[in-house]
Amino acid sequence: MTALPASAPHEGALELGRWTVEDYHGLRHLRTALRRAVEELGGPGAPADGSGLPDEDDVSERIAVVATELATNALRHGRPPVEVCLSRLGERLVLDASDHDLRAEPQFDVERPLGQGGLGLLLARTFAIEVGWYRDSAAKHVWASFPA
Repeated sequence: MTALPASAPHEGALELGRWTVEDYHGLRHLRTALRRAVEELGGPGAPADGSGLPDEDDVSERIAVVATELATNALRHGRPPVEVCLSRLGERLVLDASDHDLRAEPQFDVERPLGQGGLGLLLARTFAIEVGWYRDSAAKHVWASFPA
């Protein structure tokens, strides 16, 4: 396994939305709410055809996928509830997923065969500009940034 790089939080980011995920059933609501929040901003995250249906290249879809993966990891490996926050810092959108397990560090599972799970952080690293994590006094946070 390979560790995810630790980095400081994004100071001065403007919070756009916050969601609590108690269990796996909350993941669908999270994806829908995040897509809507990003699409309301306009710009590259909004579907170009105005249909409201995300194209696979849309920032809103990439954020929704990464949020679902990070929240799933936090539910499975951390201590729920999971808090997911979407913020804006300049020309970046920052997604932050936190849980209450302060001991564990996020790890890339590069040895697990495809089809057996364990790809959440790898997907985050693929779809986001940057990915990192940090701890505060109450939670472990994994974050990813995207173009705004």
